[in-house]
Amino acid sequence: MSNPSILILPGDGIGPEVMAEVRKIIDWFGAKRDLAFDVSEDLVGGAAYDKHGVPLADETMAKAQEVDAVLLGAVGGPKYDVLDFSVKPERGLLRLRKEMDLFANLRPAQCFDALADFSSLKKDVVAGLDIMIVRELTSGVYFGEPRGIFNEGNERVGINTQRYTESEIERVARAAFELAMRRNKKLCSMEKANVMESGILWREVVTRVGQDYPEVELSHMYADNGAMQLVRAPKQFDVIVTDNLFGDILSDCAAMLTGSLGMLPSASLGAPMENGRPKAMYEPVHGSAPDIAGQGKANPIACILSFAMALRYSFDQGDEATRLETAIEKVLADGVRTADLMGPEGGVPVSTSEMGDKIVAALDASL
Repeated sequence: MSNPSILILPGDGIGPEVMAEVRKIIDWFGAKRDLAFDVSEDLVGGAAYDKHGVPLADETMAKAQEVDAVLLGAVGGPKYDVLDFSVKPERGLLRLRKEMDLFANLRPAQCFDALADFSSLKKDVVAGLDIMIVRELTSGVYFGEPRGIFNEGNERVGINTQRYTESEIERVARAAFELAMRRNKKLCSMEKANVMESGILWREVVTRVGQDYPEVELSHMYADNGAMQLVRAPKQFDVIVTDNLFGDILSDCAAMLTGSLGMLPSASLGAPMENGRPKAMYEPVHGSAPDIAGQGKANPIACILSFAMALRYSFDQGDEATRLETAIEKVLADGVRTADLMGPEGGVPVSTSEMGDKIVAALDASL
């Protein structure tokens, strides 16, 4: 039987630096846990534009469709701001999501005990936080038609359309219920059914899907109230499911509860392939951070945790994912800190590469 396959797309800015640390972790699992992967690498974003004139070459897109999982670093940077919208680095990312049909975006917000003081909220509000936001990723207002900027009388009007079909809502809802079954069997669905017809349909479909999961406690909440509740009492939630626009906003809100974007992974999942694994892409939440690129200041933990999500959701290696997450927690508990994690209490300052080495050492110690 062949090894599971991974396509690495480091991208721009700090993407190549943090992805280099993921390669160390992948190599460790192959050498120490007999868990080998067939790894290939290609270009996306600005790096792809510089070589091919497009943010994602057709050949790279074809590779992404064939592998078991894609690991992506980050895309973009100020040097590409002058490009036409159609070839901006971010279009490569959006093409991957759309053509792979990655409809369910999983954004965990977990607050490690060693970093609870980094949140802008009180420590007792966020300590032990572990929630998952499931965002619909391929429909809604970001993709609905009509859209554009049009002339209307003597002025221009910008139009975007919020559009959802029942099947689009059902499949992301089912993904969220399945995830809730693997966690604490508690799911909150967020929309704006009080003012939006798409929200009414969303609530109806999620409720109907919930009948297939009687063990899951389902609740509904308006998304604006959900934003308020996330900063008031976030630990009331376990899994949250919501649409593309609200998911974009709410997941960023939840991200900052943990104190650092450098700690936050994500997974984007699609329909199962012939081998039963879902099409999947894993990436850190943070951007390309061009201001610190090449300086060894970037925090690789979000990218490494994204690989942990791949172990769990693409490769059925939940125990090994937990091993990696525990190693990271141990390193943080020991006070090891990249620049973004250096607070008033200080710590042991390390570079991007040194943080990767510390995590590998903690993995060795776990054996």
